[in-house]
Amino acid sequence: MTRKTMLPYGLHWIDEDDIRAVSEVLRSGPITTGPKVAEFEQKVADYCGAKYAVAMSGATAGLMAACKAAGVGMGDDVITTAVTFVASAAAAAHLGARPVLADIESDTLNIDPSDVACKTRKWTKAIIPVDLAGHPAELNEIMKIAHGNGAVVIEDAAHALGAEFRGKRIGSIADMTVFSLHPPKILTTGEGGLVLTDNADYADKLRACRHHGLVNRDLNGWEYDVEDIGYNFRLTDFQCALGISQLKKLDFFIARRREIARRYNAAFADLPEIITPTEREYVKSVYHIYIIQLRPEMLTADRREIFMALRAEKIGVNVHYIPLHLLTYFQREWGYRRGDFPKAQRYYDNAITLPLFPKMTDEDVQDVIDAVRKVIARYRR
Repeated sequence: MTRKTMLPYGLHWIDEDDIRAVSEVLRSGPITTGPKVAEFEQKVADYCGAKYAVAMSGATAGLMAACKAAGVGMGDDVITTAVTFVASAAAAAHLGARPVLADIESDTLNIDPSDVACKTRKWTKAIIPVDLAGHPAELNEIMKIAHGNGAVVIEDAAHALGAEFRGKRIGSIADMTVFSLHPPKILTTGEGGLVLTDNADYADKLRACRHHGLVNRDLNGWEYDVEDIGYNFRLTDFQCALGISQLKKLDFFIARRREIARRYNAAFADLPEIITPTEREYVKSVYHIYIIQLRPEMLTADRREIFMALRAEKIGVNVHYIPLHLLTYFQREWGYRRGDFPKAQRYYDNAITLPLFPKMTDEDVQDVIDAVRKVIARYRR
């Protein structure tokens, strides 16, 4: 039986503890640039095993600030994956650098280190791997390539707070790591982001960048300097209070996401018409999203028809993401064309994101399973 209401692909979890934490700040303390910001930063840094965390108004702001801290500017190349949200490349473009796109690995859907190596030049300033769906990219290989060429690794871990790579938590590996705190993500502050690093100089530059470039010399309690102009990328105290409260539930959020992913994997194991996500043995994915890929040769309908059939069953499927080389800006400004990245193109033509979020009930999960099986059976060749 079809559901009565649409099940979204992602949804935040806000409870009374979260509301109480925000209310306390609104009633009693500074609501911005106050102590909750530093408290939230320290708690996330400790959780991830990093020395420093710098809160930002969003992950896009974090990526831009990280690029600026790394010295990215006019004439530089910044390499990132073709399959990502536009922000991963836009951060470099905003600073006058050229976004250089690389193809993906067919199994993890993350950036292919071999293609990164082919495209790294002496003017490559940074490499931005993306942990798509919460599965970490091949960080050791990417960092070896970057550091061997004098480049910085800025990990776009917007999907991957709490994920692990070879026994280490994401946030403690790359030169700088950027998390998103947008509502569908692993935890939320409404809008917001974080940049983690072990480098004190980067941390100082990130803090200055988020506050117009101001450097407080503390000479008379009011003097400041600006060595390099920045932006207003600040995150408020009440948002950070929400983040602190959410952080207490992070391990539960991740466990529930992984539980739902296991149910999907088991339920779809006998469907050769779809490919389920890969999780490499040395990785712990947090499954921000769950992406299936259709095998078109085994189906009588294309992705669009199957997508709409699932929507008709009230399953709020989505697609993550349109590859960057197919977007007008990247074609007009940087000369990319359809067909440039065959693995990314093949993935995009057949990808569908299924609902996955901690608030899903077991009945919701079963609804998704039943709908997928029903639709695939309808279009089985």
